[in-house]
Formats: sequence, structure tokens, C-alpha cells
Amino acid sequence: MKSKLIAVAALGLTLTLLMPEAARSDGGKIYKVTITNLTAGQPLTPPILATHTTRTGFFTVGEPASEAIRQIAENGNGAVLLQALGADTQVHEVVTGAAPLVPANNPGNTGFESSATFTITAQGRARYLSYASMLICTNDGFTGLDSVRLPKHKTTFYAAGYDARTEANTEDFADIVPPCQGLIGVSSDDAGTGMSNPLLAEDGIVIPHAGINGGSDLLPKAHGWSDPVAKIEIERIRDYDD
Repeated sequence: MKSKLIAVAALGLTLTLLMPEAARSDGGKIYKVTITNLTAGQPLTPPILATHTTRTGFFTVGEPASEAIRQIAENGNGAVLLQALGADTQVHEVVTGAAPLVPANNPGNTGFESSATFTITAQGRARYLSYASMLICTNDGFTGLDSVRLPKHKTTFYAAGYDARTEANTEDFADIVPPCQGLIGVSSDDAGTGMSNPLLAEDGIVIPHAGINGGSDLLPKAHGWSDPVAKIEIERIRDYDD
């Protein structure tokens, strides 16, 4: 497995992992992928993207969330997914962002951007792209794409918000990852947590997210959204030979 560094526009460097087992002897393709946060109140964790074959993917609506997706959706922890992708011979390349993507209106005055651009390669049967980010101001919400076909030229996808249903939606800051408060600018005396609470476990079946109900710490006006939550623009920029 080879490694290289990929630049992320305005967000510094990202770590990428190149796995040739998913590639064939034909030349590869280089794609530019731009991810934009479309919400007014939900920051997204640094994106994780992978190119891969049809034999792998990130999630399926109506099916159980993997442990990797559970960790992203509940705790913003991408390490489990990165480890799984690194061991998967059906994966060609992995790219991960360096910073959260905040709403364009930047309600927390953080200095972070709402959009990031990556380059990623694909080769042989690894003709598909998947992506995931946590909806940071939720108990177990996330957004992403699963196994979309890479374009011959360019295309745009719009990603919805999903509920991993691995944790009850208490909407209480005590049960939500700490960065939520600073990134949106709504805070309380509860510090938050990056750990799962087994007492809040649910059935773990991925469904479309119902959004923010209110009545606790999360506020529909501050943290709510309507789908889509992210725009993903993919453009094939050039080909290369081994």
C-alpha cells in the first residue's frame, strides 16, 4: 500500500491511502471532488471519501449501520472507517479532510469553510465513490454517498441527512459531541461527549433523518435543516498511466 499527500483547497493537507489491489493494469483516472455544506445549522465532520469496486461501500438505507458508520454518526470518529478501508482490497484510494465544513453563514464565527475540494484517483474496477460525514449537532446523524458511479466527465450529487438509529435522539448537549456548541455558537453548561452511551442504543437501521424536533438543547431554528445537506461535485480532470 502506497501513501501520498493530497492538497485540500483552503483546508491544508489530507491523508490519502492508495491500495493497488483494487486496480487492474489499465491506466487510472484522476477526479476533483468538491463537497459543500448546504445547511444553515449543521456542521459536518471532515469528509472521508474512497474509490472502490462494487464489492464494498459505506452504508445502505434500510440496512444496519456498520460499526464504522456508527462511530462517525455518534461520535464523529472516523478512525474505525479508515482502518476498515485500509484493510479492504476492494478499495483503491482513501482521502480524508482536515477540518469540519460549517454552514456558509458561519454562525459560530469559526473561520472554517463551507466547502472543500479534494483530488482522488480511480483505476480498473474501482469505478465507484463513497463519502461520509457526521451531522455534528445530532445524536447519530450523518450524510454521505454510497457507491455512486464515477463520471466520464463531470456530475453533481446531492446528499440527504441520515439517522444511523444507533442512539436515541435526545437532542441534549450532554449526549452530543462537544464541537457542536462552538461551531454553531449555541452553548450550555453541558460539555458534551465523544463516547457512546449504551443506555441510548436503538435498532441501528439507517433511515432518512427526521431533523431537529426541539424541546431540549438543539433548536430547530439554529440546528435544523432541510434536505439536501451536502452537494458533491465530481469532475474527471485527467488520466494517468501506472
